[in-house]
Amino acid sequence: MTSWLLLAAAGAPEGGLFDLDATLPLMAVQVVLLTFILNALFFRPVGKTVEERESYISTSRAEAKQQLAQTERLEADLRQQLREALQQAQAQIVAAEQEMDRLYRSALAAAQAEANGSREAARREIDTQRKLAEDTLNGEADRLGDLIVTRLLAAQ
Repeated sequence: MTSWLLLAAAGAPEGGLFDLDATLPLMAVQVVLLTFILNALFFRPVGKTVEERESYISTSRAEAKQQLAQTERLEADLRQQLREALQQAQAQIVAAEQEMDRLYRSALAAAQAEANGSREAARREIDTQRKLAEDTLNGEADRLGDLIVTRLLAAQ
């Protein structure tokens, strides 16, 4: 303890902070040495890690741009395929409608032909029956006329 008191009582040496003895070069060497040690132990690994992360980010960004471009190409291709599929579907719908219209018209024509045939057959049948009825009526009228004439002649 006494040595501390003696040192404290001795006071500060002359010159203070800017004394040009061996302290200034020793401090400069310590700062340079500390800089190299800190650079080797801390700054280089941190810098290397930062560079690796920047490299990873730039690589990831480039890959993302490539994938985005590929996705956009695929999307354009799919849109084109969708347009083509819609056009094909519309063409098939038009073809089906035309086929349906053709079948409808042919079925309608067949039905009309059958109806006309049935109507013509019915008209012939009616004509035949009418002719037969007329012939029968004419025969009955002739017979009744003859009967009336016979009775009138017989009554006179």
